[in-house]
Amino acid sequence: MFDSLADRIREDDRKEVNNTERYIRWAAVLVLSVVLFGGLYIGVRLLE
Repeated sequence: MFDSLADRIREDDRKEVNNTERYIRWAAVLVLSVVLFGGLYIGVRLLE
């Protein structure tokens, strides 16, 4: 009956973002993470 503010915000965010946009966001985060950690790994390997 009485939702917390965090629950209401989370529910509103789900209504505004469709599945395609959510998948694109997760894919972008995944690609950026691989590039970042791959770059760090290669950088450390080049310093050796």
